[in-house]
Amino acid sequence: MLYIVPTPIGNLKDITLRALETLKEVDAIICEDTRRTAQLLNHYQIQKPLLVLNDYNEAQSIRIIVDRLKCSQNLALVSDAGTPLISDPGYKLVRECINLGLEVDSLPGPSSVITSLTLSGLPPDKFMFLGYPPEKSGQRLNLLKNLRSHIECGKLNATVIFFVSPYKLRTDLSDMKEIFGDIEVILAKELTKIHQSVKKQAISKWLEDLNTPAGGPKGEYILLFHLQ
Repeated sequence: MLYIVPTPIGNLKDITLRALETLKEVDAIICEDTRRTAQLLNHYQIQKPLLVLNDYNEAQSIRIIVDRLKCSQNLALVSDAGTPLISDPGYKLVRECINLGLEVDSLPGPSSVITSLTLSGLPPDKFMFLGYPPEKSGQRLNLLKNLRSHIECGKLNATVIFFVSPYKLRTDLSDMKEIFGDIEVILAKELTKIHQSVKKQAISKWLEDLNTPAGGPKGEYILLFHLQ
């Protein structure tokens, strides 16, 4: 069986007893980065073979993993942090397992999307998670324009959530300001850690803060907004 196992998004204590039990009992663990996963496993004194699955070796790795599952091995799929498959590798592996009739189980656990939403103060009853904005400027602007159009015509009344890379944060905020105007957005970072921050302010203020030497983007961000 393939187990989808969420891992902590920051604080290593945020892992379920079932997740630990599963990681201890499987034959091997599938991960993105062996160094990141080894930190977690070492913390809980778990020693297991590690198989790497990422965007660069996905096709080859899936064949190897599926062969092991066909031989009745139990494998756990983890990401660097949080719930696997959410803007992380693994979807194609799960799809292949389902197509082949191989058993898949998913454990509940940490998710930065849900954590940031519940901390944001924005309406949580309806939300749209859109992952990372497109890399290409034209595609990114088109996505934001479509969002604005759906919001303005009343087709979308939900909290919108993006993941944002620190390298793209200023660009993504500038594009949002161009399309939506100087709206207030929430940026969340370092969730569950000592320096956790969930803060709401106008885009222009974010850009001003981020352009100071001490305010440069660090780490991954979750961006949230809701337009009435």
